[in-house]
Parts: sequence; C-alpha cells; structure tokens
Amino acid sequence: MPSPMKFFTSIIESIKLLFAGIWLVFRIILEYFGIISDGNDRTTGIKDMREEYKKANYR
Repeated sequence: MPSPMKFFTSIIESIKLLFAGIWLVFRIILEYFGIISDGNDRTTGIKDMREEYKKANYR
C-alpha cells in the first residue's frame, strides 16, 4: 500500500489539474462571448470565428 502522504499529494495534484482545465475552458468561453479579452492572438482568433459565425447566419 502506498504511503498516505503520497496518496494525498497525488490527490492534490489531480485537483490542481482539474481546476486548471476548468479555468482554461471557462476563459475560452468568456473570451468567445467577448466578456473578457486580454489582447492576445487566441482572443482575436476567437473574435474572428465569432464574426464568421455571424456572417454565415446559421439557421
């Protein structure tokens, strides 16, 4: 059986990874809807995608 300390360390690492992933998705969604923008390439790329989506006028 692994030592309890190692067990807790790995759980904490997993939780950190989980929150990092959630934060990334959250940021991308907020940038997509234009709520936040930090002026980098990713943001402008998402803005371009949004403009294309509006132009295509999907039904």
